[in-house]
Amino acid sequence: MDAFLRSLGKRVQESTKAYICGGATAVLYGFRGSTLDVDVVFRPDSDQILREIPALKNELSINVELASPADFVPVSGDWESRSTFIDRFDRLSVYHFDLYAQALSKIERGHQQDLADVKALVDRGLIEKKTLREYFESVRTQLHRYPSIDPESLERAVEGFVNGD
Repeated sequence: MDAFLRSLGKRVQESTKAYICGGATAVLYGFRGSTLDVDVVFRPDSDQILREIPALKNELSINVELASPADFVPVSGDWESRSTFIDRFDRLSVYHFDLYAQALSKIERGHQQDLADVKALVDRGLIEKKTLREYFESVRTQLHRYPSIDPESLERAVEGFVNGD
């Protein structure tokens, strides 16, 4: 992960923000030892940086996906300002994508590893269950934009997580 970010930072020609998420966030926070791929989105997502990704994937033997929670669940309109700064590598500033958006996306997916990641975020004090419920309420009016999501099922999943141990 570090090699990827450092190498990418050296290649970026304009000031760019990278928002990582999923397993990459879990690895960087230390509650997972590895991840299958690096999920990331860029602002701006210039052609120059996107052209660098395939070469880096081959050089470092890693998988990089241009993906974020916004691809799977509604996210707050201020997700960029809610994202947590990690580090800067030359012109590349790296952030964790809004942790509440990541948590909601993981709860929606519902895989055991995803739920363990959300629990780890809570256990480490990185997110709060009460705020997670409030976050869900704030974005639920946008669920119609995600027809594969059953709003009632997602609400039950969020409530189950928030009210669980």
